[in-house]
Amino acid sequence: MTWSYRYILLAVIFGFSSLCAKEIKVAVAANVSYAIKDLEEAFTKQNPEIKVQIILGSSGKLTAQIQHGAPYDIFMSANMMYPNRLYKEKIAITSPLVYAKGSLVLLSTQKRDYHVGLPILDDVSIKKIAIANPQSAPYGKAAKEALVHENLYEKVKHKLVYGESISQTLFFTSKAADIGLVAKSSLLSPQMSHYKEYIHWTEVDESFYNPIDQGIVILKHANENTDVKKFYDFILSKQAKTILKQYGYKVD
Repeated sequence: MTWSYRYILLAVIFGFSSLCAKEIKVAVAANVSYAIKDLEEAFTKQNPEIKVQIILGSSGKLTAQIQHGAPYDIFMSANMMYPNRLYKEKIAITSPLVYAKGSLVLLSTQKRDYHVGLPILDDVSIKKIAIANPQSAPYGKAAKEALVHENLYEKVKHKLVYGESISQTLFFTSKAADIGLVAKSSLLSPQMSHYKEYIHWTEVDESFYNPIDQGIVILKHANENTDVKKFYDFILSKQAKTILKQYGYKVD
C-alpha cells in the first residue's frame, strides 16, 4: 500500500467518522456558566457518544443570534421572556419550561457590613456599582427592579457600570467596581469559594424583583433530533436539578 493511498484511506475514514459523530449545540445564559460544566459532564457520562457544544452569552444576545439563524439546538435562557418570544415566532418547537430559578446577590471583593442591605449602595465610599445590562440580561433587569423597589435607582444610577452579560458583570465586580449585583450561582462555584457570605456577599431580598424563572426550549434547528431530546430531558431530570441546587438555584 503506497503512502498516498494510505493517506486517502485515512482521510476517508476520518471524514466518515466526523460525519457520524453526534454533536448538539446548546445556547446557555451566562449565569449558568459554572453549573453547565457539571451538567455537561454528568450528561456525557451517560451518553458518551454525544458531544455537547456550549455557547455562552446574555439571553438577549443569544436570542438575537437564534432569530438570525444561528444553528443552535437548545436554548437555556435566564428568564422566560426570550423563550416565550421564540416559541411565539415558531423558532422554538417546545413550549418553554422552567428548569431553575435564580437569585440575585450583592458582591464585593472587600469586606462589607451588609446589615443595611441594598442602601449600602448609596454610601459615599462606593463609586462604581456593576450590574448586567437590563436591556439584554435578565439578571440586570432584576437588579434594576431591586434598585427601583428600594427607591435607590435615581440615587445611584450615575455609579452604574454595565456588563453585557452576568459573567462580564462578575468580572467588572471583581476587577473594576466597588460592588456588584450578580447571580448567586457564580458564588457557589469552587473558583469563587474564597468569597464568604455576609462578609463579601449577601442575597438580595427576592421580593424586591420579579422571579428569575429560567426557561428552556428546543429550537427548530433540532427538529426530530433524538440526541437533543436526550439532553433536554436530562436538564429537566432529578439528577440535573440536584446539580443546579448545588449552585444556588431553586428547582421544583
